[in-house]
Amino acid sequence: MRPIEKCDVVIIGAGPAGLAAALYTGRARLKTIVLEKGLPGGQILMTDWLENYPGFPEGIRPFDLAENFRRQAEKFGAIIETDEARGVRKEDDLWGVEGQNREYAARAVIIATGAAYRKLGIPNEERFTGKGVSYCATCDAAFFKDKIVAVVGGGDNALTEAIFLTRFCRKLFLIHRRDRFRAVKILQERVLANPKMEVLWNSVVESAEGESCLERILVKNVREDRTFPLQLDGLFVSIGMDPHTEFVKGLMELNEWREIKVKPNMATSQAGIFAAGDVAEACPKQVITAAGSGVAAALAVIDYLESLGG
Repeated sequence: MRPIEKCDVVIIGAGPAGLAAALYTGRARLKTIVLEKGLPGGQILMTDWLENYPGFPEGIRPFDLAENFRRQAEKFGAIIETDEARGVRKEDDLWGVEGQNREYAARAVIIATGAAYRKLGIPNEERFTGKGVSYCATCDAAFFKDKIVAVVGGGDNALTEAIFLTRFCRKLFLIHRRDRFRAVKILQERVLANPKMEVLWNSVVESAEGESCLERILVKNVREDRTFPLQLDGLFVSIGMDPHTEFVKGLMELNEWREIKVKPNMATSQAGIFAAGDVAEACPKQVITAAGSGVAAALAVIDYLESLGG
């Protein structure tokens, strides 16, 4: 038998949502265990600098912000375990969370496992992430003022990010593998009417190149079977996100993008389980909204446990 750790709340994921939730459940004197398979911080650790989090007018290193989140949660009693949740199941009046090395039994669970940006899978993509390659225009657009950038994608989010980027950059290439967009018509009209934009149809990115940072990409026109270099300062990849919900598939309701469906208080279709951050539907992919949804989930957990008594 593997050891069983009992607590009031298990929070799965130690990104901004999970750590903000842990701060509030800890302050409520609930025994809180946070499971995180990697470093606390989540997706924000993929960038070098964060300048749109309130309270830091000069910006802050994402690692430092994550460390502050962690320290504050632990100050109020949250226990952060290096472990990966592999499944969640109902056991009598408790929820059992299966970790790699032990089992956790809790009266409530908050799922804050986040989502992963889909990658292009091209050479040097990982190497230049945070050094010219980005997955969030809202986060990084200001770093490319008067620069030349490219956006890869053809859906609503890609076109929305491209339009937003033109507020900062001087030239933008929109690279799409097909000969038409999938985005809604009004976004297409705005893109095609924007003088800063040039659309590269039927094209894919084959590699990212440069010395210490991104300097150019290789683009292939799949219809003409022609490859050419494109000099630029930034490459924004906007081809979707994959929420980390594999371990709860079949347990609760998911939407068409495999995000967890939640009520306004972040409750899921299973009583006693809540979701927050990028893994939950209708949560903008920003640090501040992830933290806010984590707080909302924690407050809902407190109310839920009070309603159970004991």
